[in-house]
Amino acid sequence: MLSFITAGALLWATLVLSSPAPPPTPQGGVGLEATPSYHVTSDFDFQSLNLALNQEYIELDLFHHGLAVFSVEEFEAAGLDAEDRFLIEFMADQEAGHAILVSNMLGARAAKQCNYTYPFDTVREFVDFCQKLTRFGESGVYGFLEHLDNRASAEMLLQSITTEARQQMIFRQFEGLFPMPVYFETGITQSMAWTLLSRYITHCPEENPRIEWQNFPALYVVNDPTQRALAMNVTPSITHNLSLPLTTPGQQVELTWEDPGKTVGYDGLYTTTTTAGAPKYAAWIAQLNITYTPLENINGNCASTKQPIGEVFGVNTAPIVNGTIFVLITDDNPVITPANLSLLNAHVVAGPAIYQAG
Repeated sequence: MLSFITAGALLWATLVLSSPAPPPTPQGGVGLEATPSYHVTSDFDFQSLNLALNQEYIELDLFHHGLAVFSVEEFEAAGLDAEDRFLIEFMADQEAGHAILVSNMLGARAAKQCNYTYPFDTVREFVDFCQKLTRFGESGVYGFLEHLDNRASAEMLLQSITTEARQQMIFRQFEGLFPMPVYFETGITQSMAWTLLSRYITHCPEENPRIEWQNFPALYVVNDPTQRALAMNVTPSITHNLSLPLTTPGQQVELTWEDPGKTVGYDGLYTTTTTAGAPKYAAWIAQLNITYTPLENINGNCASTKQPIGEVFGVNTAPIVNGTIFVLITDDNPVITPANLSLLNAHVVAGPAIYQAG
């Protein structure tokens, strides 16, 4: 018996049989089908991005400031020519774009730019400060990025912070340091980042929203390896394979810290606090690890400790402490991983201090 097939039915059957199957899509994922809204709503997100915006503003001001206060001759003497200075100017343009992005996500309450003070007198000190500021700016975002409620705004912020990571590496190259001496870039908490940032902001517009993160007492490295980095006779370069590292595992590190209750930040609006007990450890936040070393010779607000010994995954090119990293004083040595770093806040006696290991 013959089947009767119309021309239309034959065409439909041909199209169905010849159309490719939809590509396979693994199950899972977050927010893949939603229409994204990039405007932050939770208080956690607002205050995290509020902190990030203030970081973007100081970087924008810092790069312009350095170009303005130092002469062409001073830059040339430090080995930075016109092309290098243009790159710094372009990085300032990048920060302007980042500030617009974060302001748009924050909405009408977004902070305005503030006034700042900087701890440098020479071009080399300016470059060193830039690589440190971009270090804790980058790490400060890594610390909270995965905890944001709004995943769409997290994606936007990720696309800006990857640019800042490149800035940090460039400033290390301008300083003559090895550009990327670690396998993994670490994160720090908002309170740690705000503790480092707040000391350089002097005045803000009254309408700026308060930055609602804890300020820890300041920590200082007495035998700061930064001074050795500044004294090294190296020139800007894509890379340097230095024969002498800035520090060595096991060396003694002298630390001193402030008591809580000090007024810090802009316009005298913030005070340092701690919920920790007596100081017992130095916590080194670097690579994938938080490594504790016991404090020795504790005398009031002074102590010494040893730089950690060991490597990431046992690889000799990945010492636990390398690059520009962070050290704090803690009252305990809890097991902390990169995804729950904020649990360390309750144990911080003082810090972080920036430790420039290599």
